[in-house]
Order: sequence, then C-alpha cells, then structure tokens
Amino acid sequence: MKISTKGRYALRVMVDLALHDTGEFIPLRNVSSRQEITIKYLEQIIPMLSRVGYLKSSRGKDGGYRLAKPPRDYRVGDILRAVEGDLSPVACMEDDPNRCPRSGWCPTLPMWEGLNKVINDYLDNITLEELVNESHNLAGLDYSI
Repeated sequence: MKISTKGRYALRVMVDLALHDTGEFIPLRNVSSRQEITIKYLEQIIPMLSRVGYLKSSRGKDGGYRLAKPPRDYRVGDILRAVEGDLSPVACMEDDPNRCPRSGWCPTLPMWEGLNKVINDYLDNITLEELVNESHNLAGLDYSI
C-alpha cells in the first residue's frame, strides 16, 4: 500500500482548514497558496471530501470551504479512505469476507490480516485534532512549561 498524492494532500487540506478555522468559509485560493497545491489539483480532492460530508461549502464573494465538524471528530483513516478507497496492503484483504480461492489454506493470509489490522487501527486512532496540535508544536506555538 502506498498513499498517493491525493491522500497526502487531502490530509494537508483538512489540517489547513482546521488550523485556519474562524467559522468563516476559507477560499480555495488561500488553501492553495498556503499548501503550495494547485487549485486545479485541489478541485479534484475537495469534491471527494465534500461527498462524504467532511466539508461544507459556500459559493459567491465570501465563499469557500470549512470543516463540517470539529477536528476531533475526524479520523485520519477515514479521510484517507475517502480519497484513496480501501487501505488494504494486498488485494485479498479488500473483500470481507475474503473471496480469495486460496484463503482456506494460504499460509501468508494471517500475516496479511495482521498487517491490514495494524495499518487501519493505527490510522483510525489518529484524529485531525492531533495533527493540528502537532502542527502547533512544530510551529513553536506550544508554550507549555
């Protein structure tokens, strides 16, 4: 499994919208500028995130995008699945139940199942809020003593 540019950029967009949330809609050009992602590419990613209800949009002079819910309510795994589809490391893990004709006697199946579980559990246990907090820490905005 390899996360594509769309997946990586989708996470960056969600973090950017969370970091700059004032309750107002954020123009796509602002996100594009801050994240150094072309508007054309963002226009491919944004509909995927909107379709699953992660973003709200508004058209017109004060239009743009904002998160549909608080950052703590988004899991990284869900965001990635919205743009990447299934995150399984191998094709035989994509179906539930497993439809591989070898699944009844495949000696590697338990290993793939374990890896699939580790990947999904890990990504599903990181929230957008944690990525936002990490961004604050990296920017030196964490003033805790």
